[in-house]
Amino acid sequence: MDLISKVIEDIFKEESLPQNKIGNPTQNPNDLAKMIDHTILKPDATEEQIKTLCLEAKEFHFASVCVNPFWVKYCYNLLKGTDVLVCTVIGFPLGATSTQSKIDETKTAILDGATEIDMVINVGALKSRDYGKVFEDIKAVVKAANGNCVKVILETSLLTDEEKIYGCVLSIRAGAGFVKTSTGFSTGGAVEEDILLMRKIVGPNIGVKASGGIRTREDAIKMINAGATRIGASAGIKIVKGN
Repeated sequence: MDLISKVIEDIFKEESLPQNKIGNPTQNPNDLAKMIDHTILKPDATEEQIKTLCLEAKEFHFASVCVNPFWVKYCYNLLKGTDVLVCTVIGFPLGATSTQSKIDETKTAILDGATEIDMVINVGALKSRDYGKVFEDIKAVVKAANGNCVKVILETSLLTDEEKIYGCVLSIRAGAGFVKTSTGFSTGGAVEEDILLMRKIVGPNIGVKASGGIRTREDAIKMINAGATRIGASAGIKIVKGN
């Protein structure tokens, strides 16, 4: 039995898996906008750029805006009463902050109006095979999110396939609703092979978010066909319009 098959068997032989909140799991390319987290995470983003992001998200009915924690309350106030969620990033972009700081960031973000949390996994702990620390780190953020959706960023460009597998397994076990490829700030972004692997590991009921380097409609459709249920991109309008 290969490693992937063995891990899948070990995961799903138990009947009691966490009940995960995964947001909208649609994989319908015709509803592409509702699969996109319209994103600005660059450090020099201005208030005017964040305002434009929100106005665009309202116009095109994107799933969410994804912004740094500082901008969450501002976006929440702009998007109140719309169908656009506010997503933010935790432990970003390295994942190497303490669990307590991730907890505090998450609690503040929820109070400010975020309903989706994209946390960066502790990459160093995962590569050190310290699975207990990785698990507790994710579980603590899930708890702090208080029922809101948590997406775990694996930073796949830094991981072996075996590490990607265990990152997915630990995320499921800790109660996360999504696994996500990348921050967009490391050595690579989303690739089709990683989406296929992640979907195979997490099964049909957990979200998979492809993020990093997705700039065209063709890129997005390729990721969706591989199993992605959410796309993180700063090129959301270009993707939806197909130009």
